Amino acid sequence: MLRASFEERISKGSDQYEELKPVKKTNPLNDEAMWKAVVNRDESCDGQFVYAVKTTGVYCRPSCPAKRPNRDNAIFYDTTNGARQAGFRACARCRPDEDLSKAEAVVAQVRRYIEEHLDEKLTLEKLAGVVELSPYYLQRLFKSRCELTPRQYADECRLSALKKRLSAGTQVTEAMYDAGYGSSSRLYERSAQQLGMTPGSYKKKGAGEQINFAFLGSDLGLIVLAATEKGLCFLQFGDSEEELIEALTREFSNATISKDTKALSAWLDALRHYLSKSTTSNDETIEAIDVDLNGTLFQQAVWRYLRQIAPGQTKTYSEVAEAIGYPKAVRAVANACASNRIAIAVPCHRVVRNDGSLGGYRWGLQRKQELLNREKQKYQRT
Repeated sequence: MLRASFEERISKGSDQYEELKPVKKTNPLNDEAMWKAVVNRDESCDGQFVYAVKTTGVYCRPSCPAKRPNRDNAIFYDTTNGARQAGFRACARCRPDEDLSKAEAVVAQVRRYIEEHLDEKLTLEKLAGVVELSPYYLQRLFKSRCELTPRQYADECRLSALKKRLSAGTQVTEAMYDAGYGSSSRLYERSAQQLGMTPGSYKKKGAGEQINFAFLGSDLGLIVLAATEKGLCFLQFGDSEEELIEALTREFSNATISKDTKALSAWLDALRHYLSKSTTSNDETIEAIDVDLNGTLFQQAVWRYLRQIAPGQTKTYSEVAEAIGYPKAVRAVANACASNRIAIAVPCHRVVRNDGSLGGYRWGLQRKQELLNREKQKYQRT
């Protein structure tokens, strides 16, 4: 899932390839789309084409971390063979000739080993020995596929195991050791950043909270809206009241949950105005609704930024990652959007892929497209 990073040596002159022409391409991407993939270091385009740099004589994957060339010096080829026939050589950093399937297999093996040995001290040297690679190469390879180092991946696995055990009612100390944490100090020093709260607070799952909820019917489906005293904490689409109540109680299993349409009337009115197809409606109060965000610090950073995207506009996952200070965490941004439990008020529907396609949406792509269409009609200024 990540981008590779290896050292490159340049051995040919700067003007040697100025007259070279790319071979005929059959790739469905045009030059503009391919250049955009290079600028964004879009890993999803790896294997679809390579780009060559006339001034260095090197060809690279789209996701290569090397300094981007000037646009006039970049030409595109469907295959590595085409680039080689034109006289270019493979980049020593991103290794475009390397079999991606073999690299993925190595990373998968390391991931499985980490997941099965969370209770052990997992050094980079130890993991490298498992797959018979140098520690440096493994670090680069793993991070280029997972957007995490092996150590960070182990931390995420431990955190995931801890959350499952706490959610199941396991005591904090028992859950800590079951998840592979060697000491309570190590757990608590990381929990504030990773859980967004202490393990004890996470285990409560809303204990001591009063949560009111109400339903709203709409042409986009049934909606449940729920709030604590701090603000909106849950807004989701569903097919039935039973389904939505089950989702709400699963998320806040230890809270006191009550149906109270009157207490939520102002928020319901704001939501009705937002969902209205009327092009004369200028009520944007949905943007001002207080929300009670409960997630990791990274998730909260993503969700807060989403609330700054104006109705009628969109941002790409890459742009969101860049804006919150984590330009390489594109997949993590997508995961945060997928984990959002407050639809519309935390507008994850305004985030799209780099190529402009919708990407994912936990409540269905048809709803996402319709929400975007309505926002453009109602709120986009011309």
